[in-house]
Amino acid sequence: MKTKLIFITGGVVSSLGKGIAAASIGAILESRGLKLTIIKLDPYINVDPGTMSPFQHGEVFVTDDGYEADLDLGHYERYTNILTSRHHNFTTGQIYDTVIQKERRGEYLGKTVQVIPHITNQIKENIYTAAEGNDVAIIEIGGTVGDIESLPFLEAIRQIGHELKGNQVIYIHMTLVPYIAAAEELKTKPTQHSVTKLREIGIQPDILLCRTDRDLSVELRKKISLFTNVTYDAVIQARDVDCVYECPLRFHDEGLDDKIVELLQLWTKRSNLQKWADIIYSSKHPKDEVNIGIAGKYVNLRDSYKSLHEALEHAGIALNLKVNIIYIDSETIQDQSDAKKWKECDGILIPGGFGERGVEGKIEMVRYARENMIPYFGICYGMQMAVIEWARHITGLKKANTAEVDQNTPDNVIDLMSEQKNIKNMGGTMRLGAYPAKLKAGTKIAEIYGKTEISERHRHRFEVNNKYVAQLEKGGLVISGKNVKLDLVETIEISDHPWFIGVQYHPEFKSKPVDAHPLFFGFVEAAFNYKLNRAKAD
Repeated sequence: MKTKLIFITGGVVSSLGKGIAAASIGAILESRGLKLTIIKLDPYINVDPGTMSPFQHGEVFVTDDGYEADLDLGHYERYTNILTSRHHNFTTGQIYDTVIQKERRGEYLGKTVQVIPHITNQIKENIYTAAEGNDVAIIEIGGTVGDIESLPFLEAIRQIGHELKGNQVIYIHMTLVPYIAAAEELKTKPTQHSVTKLREIGIQPDILLCRTDRDLSVELRKKISLFTNVTYDAVIQARDVDCVYECPLRFHDEGLDDKIVELLQLWTKRSNLQKWADIIYSSKHPKDEVNIGIAGKYVNLRDSYKSLHEALEHAGIALNLKVNIIYIDSETIQDQSDAKKWKECDGILIPGGFGERGVEGKIEMVRYARENMIPYFGICYGMQMAVIEWARHITGLKKANTAEVDQNTPDNVIDLMSEQKNIKNMGGTMRLGAYPAKLKAGTKIAEIYGKTEISERHRHRFEVNNKYVAQLEKGGLVISGKNVKLDLVETIEISDHPWFIGVQYHPEFKSKPVDAHPLFFGFVEAAFNYKLNRAKAD
């Protein structure tokens, strides 16, 4: 195999930032002219994260080809030029499902099917297939060394290291070097134990990424090197940063990319990370700030809206503004008397979601934004809430609702498409992935995109009910974009409002720090202008 493989594992605790590390390594190597891909292996038995609660797993990222993926794929796309797909994320559930289906078809010729070699062979096959055609493939293993469920993945990557000779494979292990306040010192023992556990499995790490909140001394690095059998120059500190987009710069300063190139014997050009330096400068030196209110039911868990937060930050970087997010729990909102936080907002955004919890609160927030001429951005469920609010208070359909919340509503302005009504398996059956839309010329959204033909990623079951489109338009709502083939509403707006746009898709999935999505750029810009105009009026 010509592709060089970099395996990234984690130890001590979860949430160390392996995904950011993998993406950052990808960014550095890409800047050196290498063609690469990044793959995530997840040890959980779910076939995909699509039916998992955001409280359990965080955001579900969606690829162009309609795969519901781990949120780390979002990092991979934001940091690099990789366009991820269903081939970039594998779970234990998928691996076992594939092996069982092969056994049912008789492909194992009556042999006893076992974890080794059948499960591990399938893992290796998936890795090789996904890595093919690239200079480098970075493979991140989810979970923590020592977890029972990750053992087949670790055994598979051990076998790959045994099979591929001649500087084809390296192992990077990410650990924690905690500061113990009582002792007033950093402790290396967790890293020592984690590497020992990895070596028991048969994997000797080539590079250590040591997550820490302060600098590692020379003595400390030497100690880690001695006890882990990792060379001193391969003990890399992964210090906490204010902005995650600083990681490629920090890793480069630590010599990580040079070490990788040396170990894999790669011929590359020099790295050029100027765009990352520009991003960090803009992030750390904003000319002003703007407050964006986000209403949802998962506001206490940032990972639930990971891509959304990043997209707002990207817009802030492009506009040289600090974007402050004000979280509003839609479940606690009863009416506009709860609007103390709302008055702090220069713009209001309602993101995607599912279920009836917090719906009435979201509808009240839409009304508040519409009536007070505050920039409003509705994404997926947020667009549907805007349609319901308009139907109730402008069109006169007092009991308008979504069938997702009230199946008996007399005015189901939001409803299931006919093919969705007979679906029994919830996983992977929504309208998923990239779909085209035709934007109406002369509308605000067409002006923002600078074109009338677009393609964006979807993740939803319910749609605007075409039965009510004429009524909604007669009342003044602008249906500014449609999927022509499926005859479905994709975007709405209000023409006599400074900035009021709803979209059925998820534009946040395509935003990057070096290329802010035009809708987020336009929304944050409108919110800042609202702030300036309000200041003048006061």
